[in-house]
Amino acid sequence: MRTALRTAIATALVAGVAITAPALAAGAAFAADGPVAAATAQAKPTDAGADASKGTLVRTETLLNGTVAKIYKVKDLSYRAELFYQGNPVGVLEATTRSVAGNDNGEFFVLNPDGTTYNWDRNYVPGATSGIYRLADGTLMELAKKDGRYGLQLIENGKGRGFTYLNAPRQVWTYGKAVVVLEQDGGFAAYIPGSARQAAPKLVEKPAPAPAPAPTPGPVVTLGECTVQQVIPSVFAQLTVTLTNDLEKGPKAVLNDEAGKPIVVLDRDHAADLGQGLTIKGANTTTPKLGQRTQGGDTPYAWTAFPKLPKGCEKDTATPTPAPSTTTPAPAGNTGTTTNNGQTSVIPKGGVAAGAELSAEGDSTALIAAGAGAASLAAAGLGFVVLRRRSGARG
Repeated sequence: MRTALRTAIATALVAGVAITAPALAAGAAFAADGPVAAATAQAKPTDAGADASKGTLVRTETLLNGTVAKIYKVKDLSYRAELFYQGNPVGVLEATTRSVAGNDNGEFFVLNPDGTTYNWDRNYVPGATSGIYRLADGTLMELAKKDGRYGLQLIENGKGRGFTYLNAPRQVWTYGKAVVVLEQDGGFAAYIPGSARQAAPKLVEKPAPAPAPAPTPGPVVTLGECTVQQVIPSVFAQLTVTLTNDLEKGPKAVLNDEAGKPIVVLDRDHAADLGQGLTIKGANTTTPKLGQRTQGGDTPYAWTAFPKLPKGCEKDTATPTPAPSTTTPAPAGNTGTTTNNGQTSVIPKGGVAAGAELSAEGDSTALIAAGAGAASLAAAGLGFVVLRRRSGARG
């Protein structure tokens, strides 16, 4: 398979297609079991100027796995590396104004735009998990993914310095002394030039899990002409509260468990359950509110209004309008007349009042007052009035 792949690369080169960094990732440029030791390839120039059409050949290097790299200077800040394995061309890297890299199963070759190169093996975390990593020299880096692309940022004094996201399948960045290569799949490698200590980036802190979306109240459902209902989140995780507002029956709040089974019910007659941290404010109005809290004492309530009654159901049943009175108020002072079921009688005054008989017109029952004498009878417990049926004529 390796031979077939190298043959395909060679064919592409013959056709005039430059095989750049992505081709190297397929294992065409380096052996899978190369040396473990990291090294910086700084070979002396050889065959300088041998092929002017490719630029000026400045040196030839042998990489850790035996791949030969011919380095050409094309112009200032533009260098080219042609790679050969056992005499066969296996890839090309071109660094113009920025560094480029090849990767063969965890062995990396970096070409810089000034012609310098780096070659190391095994300082690599393939398909890395997002989080904060510590490099071999103590540098902290954060790896994250946004809009389908991975990116890195330097962490200094506990703060991120800003992410740089991939705009190619593989990119090279430098943070302080650390040379870092980031792959399209999140693979993450680092090399510290000149340092005896080399190691793969180490995950030291995973990102905090994204908070679960806050539960939202359900829709208001109309159950009757003046009855509405709504399910809202409880302050206790996984629980819910069903709020019902009824013009005639008043508000009702039902605390439900995870399965929807009622735990406690509040209504107009039982408007609070301190054990469950629930209370209804304005239970005798058409605009009640439910208060919830997770602890007692002075912990404030979180208030939620019951669903609003439909238009035309605004009448407040807590203060019913009194029925119209059928009794005419007595006039102020003594006017000498009384009203009995719409009929009027004249009360004699002075001495005539004593023992006078009061009668009403028609067949109604007359009230006969005994004047001063009646007061004495009342005191004796013999009664205050005598009812007399009108017989049609006085006698």
